[in-house]
Amino acid sequence: MTLPDDYFEDVYRANADPWQFETSAYEAAKYERTLAALPRAHYGRGLEVGCSIGVLTSRLAGRVEQLLSLDVNDRALSAARARNAAHPHVRFERRRLPGGLPPESFDLIVLSEVLYYLSPEDQQRALDEVLARLAPGGTVILVHWTPPVHDYPQTGDQVHEAALLRFGQTLKYLHGERHGDGRQGYRLDVWVEPS
Repeated sequence: MTLPDDYFEDVYRANADPWQFETSAYEAAKYERTLAALPRAHYGRGLEVGCSIGVLTSRLAGRVEQLLSLDVNDRALSAARARNAAHPHVRFERRRLPGGLPPESFDLIVLSEVLYYLSPEDQQRALDEVLARLAPGGTVILVHWTPPVHDYPQTGDQVHEAALLRFGQTLKYLHGERHGDGRQGYRLDVWVEPS
């Protein structure tokens, strides 16, 4: 089962920064690795799915001429807009996967800490949507927590293995890495669309 929007409403009602994106050294290091893994210094149009409170968004803003950041939660989006008010080239919209991606194409698509909230069936639909919106020569990056979480439909490893199978049919696999251990860690994979 894909987690419903109410799940995230409860999470953000209880804590404005539920995963300590603003203060965690782990998160800061993960963001640095995410940016370092991107094969290009700059992108024209970027899409960030699951922006939460916009901490990674503010880092991506320096690498993308136009950035559209999405989330399913209004509280998170409000915080993200406030944090990124100095970046007029960044837009925020409430949308969800699957079925909610805008129709335009993007040079960079970032899926960070979002796909394990989906059922395997919804994830496959979401990956198809991502592929349909990736511009020629574009980059897709996935970054996910790998230890199991009791109420998430999938683990980060399950998400990345499914993406390897689906994206491997049309994209070039560029890079992958794993950090941390079974208690605190993440996996990062990068693909590019052959131009």
